[in-house]
Amino acid sequence: MNFSAGRPELVEVASGVHAYVQPDGSWMINNTGVVLGSDDSLLLVDTTSTEARNRALLASVASVSTSEPRYAVNTHHHGDHTFGNWLLPPSTTVIGHDACREEVLAAGLLASQVLAGPDYGHLEVRPPSLTYTTSLTLHLGTRVVELHHPGPAHTRGDTVVWLPADRVLFTGDLVFAGGQPFLAEGSVQGYLSALGFLRSFDADVLVPGHGPLLRGDDVARVLDDLVAYTTYLSDLATAGHAAGKSPMEVVREAGESRFSSWQESERLVGNLHRAYHELDGKPLSERLELVRVWTDMTELHGGPIACHA
Repeated sequence: MNFSAGRPELVEVASGVHAYVQPDGSWMINNTGVVLGSDDSLLLVDTTSTEARNRALLASVASVSTSEPRYAVNTHHHGDHTFGNWLLPPSTTVIGHDACREEVLAAGLLASQVLAGPDYGHLEVRPPSLTYTTSLTLHLGTRVVELHHPGPAHTRGDTVVWLPADRVLFTGDLVFAGGQPFLAEGSVQGYLSALGFLRSFDADVLVPGHGPLLRGDDVARVLDDLVAYTTYLSDLATAGHAAGKSPMEVVREAGESRFSSWQESERLVGNLHRAYHELDGKPLSERLELVRVWTDMTELHGGPIACHA
């Protein structure tokens, strides 16, 4: 296929641990992971969006292991992280948080309809068949892989994948490196808590859901930036909600900020919808009207939101 935004790269970040990084990290162009066990077992962290991208991912995985994936962990339900599940062998156990499975089934293939434009190829819905609530530990021979749920944040069903011996953390879309986070299906206050949770791992390498790999001091820098963004978002929401202004009015009046240059700046108004939902005291399990949210985001963007997957 033609990777117009840049070719994916399989990067070994620790012995037997690889990040599959897809530029430019914009809508539906995500990162995944490959973890090899001492017993020749293989674990994938997420799949990707289109059939062509998923076939390229699996071909890249085959370059470092002849084993079929024993496990695939979905860090959350969005299509760019789950649409490739169907291409995995029937023997692969797909794992996710309880709410991830619920949301995969509820969302279906909606993302491919909302973010139209790419040739998605053939798609099928395959939800996680093994779910957990708080934490789950997998043993790939002597390699330990921990799965943790930080609470509602990017979505209701987020999972982080932690390799304690290697100090590598796969965060899914809890971290967009260079892009605004998207919280319309999660929680603004929960996201702040989740960022503190990510910091507690003190990871040497952080693989974000979108954007370049983070190592060393860059891990803390990006987490600090995301905390600053979420605090800014929360302050805007609190003031706007109290004044009876709509999310779009709040964004228009706020004007430019240091976060406006981040990718997907239209997400700010979508995130404000979620913040208002929380300020109204509504339960996090209650879904927003995503059509309304997407309409506001499209208006703020100035036209249809492009997807280059």
